[in-house]
Amino acid sequence: MLNYFDPSQHRIDPDRDYGTPARLSEKAVALTIDGVEISVPEGTSVMRAAALAGITVPKLCASDNLEAFGSCRLCAVEIEGRRGYPASCTTPVAEGMEVTTQNGKLAKLRRNIMELYISDHPLDCLTCPANGDCELQDMAGAVGLRDVRYGFEGQNHLDAETDASNPYFSFDPSKCIVCSRCVRACEEVQGTFALTIDGRGFDSKVAASQDEDFMDSECVSCGACVQACPTSTLMEKSVIEAGVPEHSVVTTCAYCGVGCSFKAEMKGDQLVRMVPYKGGDANHGHSCVKGRFAFGYATHKDRITEPMIRDAIDQPWRTVSWEEAIAFSAKRLKDIQAQYGRESIGGITSSRCTNEETYLVQKLVRAGFGNNNTDTCARVCHSPTGYGLKTTLGESAGTQTFDSVMEADTILVIGANPTDAHPVFASQMRRRLRQGATLIVADPRRIDLLKTPHGSTSMHLPLRPGTNVALVNSLAHVVVTEGLEDTAFIEKRCEPDAYKAWREFISEERNSPETLEAETGVPADLVRKAARAYATAGNGAIYYGLGVTEHSQGSTMVMGIANLALATGNLGREGVGVNPLRGQNNVQGSCDMGSFPHELPGYQHVGDPAVRERFENLWHVKIDDEPGLRIPNMFDAAIAGHFKALYVQGEDIAQSDPNTQHVEQALTSLDCLIVQDIFLNETAKYAHVLLPGSTFLEKNGTFTNAERRINRVRKVMAPVAGKEDWEVTQDLANALGYPMNYSHPSEIMDEIAQLTPTFTGVSYERLDELGSIQWPCNEEHPDGTPTMHELDFPIGKGHFAITEYVATPERSTRRYPLLLTTGRILSQYNVGAQTRRTENSRWHEEDVLEIHPSDAELRGISDGDWLGVSSRVGQTVLRCRISDRMQPGVVYTTFHHPGSGANVITTDSSDWATNCPEYKVTAVQVEKVSQPSEWQKHFQSFDEQQHKYLEKSKDEPNFALK
Repeated sequence: MLNYFDPSQHRIDPDRDYGTPARLSEKAVALTIDGVEISVPEGTSVMRAAALAGITVPKLCASDNLEAFGSCRLCAVEIEGRRGYPASCTTPVAEGMEVTTQNGKLAKLRRNIMELYISDHPLDCLTCPANGDCELQDMAGAVGLRDVRYGFEGQNHLDAETDASNPYFSFDPSKCIVCSRCVRACEEVQGTFALTIDGRGFDSKVAASQDEDFMDSECVSCGACVQACPTSTLMEKSVIEAGVPEHSVVTTCAYCGVGCSFKAEMKGDQLVRMVPYKGGDANHGHSCVKGRFAFGYATHKDRITEPMIRDAIDQPWRTVSWEEAIAFSAKRLKDIQAQYGRESIGGITSSRCTNEETYLVQKLVRAGFGNNNTDTCARVCHSPTGYGLKTTLGESAGTQTFDSVMEADTILVIGANPTDAHPVFASQMRRRLRQGATLIVADPRRIDLLKTPHGSTSMHLPLRPGTNVALVNSLAHVVVTEGLEDTAFIEKRCEPDAYKAWREFISEERNSPETLEAETGVPADLVRKAARAYATAGNGAIYYGLGVTEHSQGSTMVMGIANLALATGNLGREGVGVNPLRGQNNVQGSCDMGSFPHELPGYQHVGDPAVRERFENLWHVKIDDEPGLRIPNMFDAAIAGHFKALYVQGEDIAQSDPNTQHVEQALTSLDCLIVQDIFLNETAKYAHVLLPGSTFLEKNGTFTNAERRINRVRKVMAPVAGKEDWEVTQDLANALGYPMNYSHPSEIMDEIAQLTPTFTGVSYERLDELGSIQWPCNEEHPDGTPTMHELDFPIGKGHFAITEYVATPERSTRRYPLLLTTGRILSQYNVGAQTRRTENSRWHEEDVLEIHPSDAELRGISDGDWLGVSSRVGQTVLRCRISDRMQPGVVYTTFHHPGSGANVITTDSSDWATNCPEYKVTAVQVEKVSQPSEWQKHFQSFDEQQHKYLEKSKDEPNFALK
């Protein structure tokens, strides 16, 4: 008998559709299908059971990522003792059931059904773009349909016009069979509910929103409908143009921290489409508009394809060979160290590059430069996560899998906007909310997640920017003073002295919701209601984002979140936990790989002699025992004149870091800036060396997502400049006299595993075997660790930290009466270098300033006006969008377009422990203006000059020598 519960027989192919999976059940049901005996979990459909037995039942409306629907009737079967022909997709298995999937009656029934579908469908298979990739065509062949007896006269949709408004896919209603798969995918998988079946009978049709064009509807272009469509009704334009792909490579998306797995589907060496991979444990076959469609930047005309050098930034570029560029860079670095000392140079690693590439950059700095002046963009986003969670829980990472949210009863989202920044995970969260979980959102702005789905209860705590710690303290105060603590968990798992001190502190009246209401702006009764909902839930889960960490008290707030989870026992099992939502694709990995100046890979402090000895023995070089410079320290030291050279791989610090004018001053103070990137970004405009980078499609390696999941990145196409990023770093190390001789990134991972305790069991072989691995992966956890802290904490017992609320210095004043906070939007990514070079810009052509109607009325501002936004460090100009998503006194913008100058006005105020900038609170004034700011005028002039130099170097590579 075939047994689903026998691991040796349980081999599910993620490329095959087995029908809707059963709800997990330990009870086995034995049945016979076409004479084959099989045992499957209770609740499994007959269709899925047949597929697991290797028996294919024809189908059209069924799909393994959708709830069973039973509308097409093509999957009808015979069941001994039952009347009629039940749909196998909606019929659950039963003990002793005898099923027949193939006989003469069933064959005739299926042919008749298929004939009706085909009679209402254009007979243009030879010219159809989905020819060879069409389920309708496949099923017609599977049931043996050869002739169609019914004509096309009077059919009312065959001449319907195609909707080509979406830049990535078209909708051809003439080919629609109204199977509802697209509608159900939009509802069940994405959770947007943008599609519906409009009309009845022969008038039935798929409609977007209120029968609008897709581009004007609520559709978020996730691609779930395209993926679900069994015909060419919904079809990628890239496939229409290039034809059906012929082979594929499984890799990992290089956008946000969800880390979705994709099949890069190719035709020769041309990438035709990215299809979400069902075997991806982070996304389970779902995607968003960025990962699914916005890959065109990889072949954009702006790509840097050859190395370039120049002596000063007011000179044109000179195109040179790789050898000359590396030699030029190495000589500059050596000469600067000879003149200014060993500490005068440093490097910045990338949260967009692979683990292996990031590891090599910090190794280059420590072993090749001879100092610890290495830092990463995680400094400006999630460094407080590392500090806060290390202090309280003993590990610098989130505690759960994404799937864990499906077991949560109350979900507390703090300072995060998952639908825009982590959309695939947001879809999963929405599914849980539709099942009835309670949602609590703490955010100054009303986010889309608060559009309460059916079945859930939601609360919005609209706190004032900068008052996070006050809010979390008031939530904890309610838990303690109302006796809602999990005393058994605390006694067993937490430090008693630290708990006692914290309990006394948090119980004080100054931390009560009533006392802090004037500070946070959140009504005390709402705080109490939220605290009770979280503390009394069977499982309470916390998810937080940059709205927690990018504050002057970012580290304090992370510790406050951990305190709340410890006090309520919401750690160490499914459905709970403390979960930071990482912004970029490899923020977690860049931290894991030792990018910070005080830590070697695996968060091992450089001051520990035993740690240094292990690295020194393998690297064959002495490692400095003193922490190096952080990014803000590098800037200050550059302006002061004693930090003179910087190697930046895959980061755009000139656009992403706060107080832009201060950053620009630091960059212009350098004698040598080496930038390695795929485009001429804002930082590269100040560079002396521009080394071509490679996209995720052009390299091998690994990314680590927000749930600590290490995923393979596989090369899809050859690097346009001839080298992967790790090879460039290796070349530079060798030119500096420090030997690196790797032949493949797998060898770098093997070295990481030797030196990093949480990675000792990680290798490419194991990753290929398991699909992905969540660290820690070692002898104790050979297959990885999905849920952290199940039995204990790395520091022994959980540590409650005192979290005094200290008001941010960035408070509204008479001169600057509004508080600016920043965030992201769905269609764009980080500084926009990638997404701005795709059709995603159709949704977000510029950054705008959202302002509350009352604040706009007070200033005589109308929608679309140009607004001067001034802070104590600078001024920029943004277009107005009047919106009630913020509370009065708060304005909001994004930072995806460099010309918007969002970070011209953000200050260099930062977290007390980690120097993470306080992007989320800037006191500003807003007024109507008629021209750009002085910075924007300078930006425009400088931008044009640098692009002119770049274009000239491409047209005439050696013109700078003339």
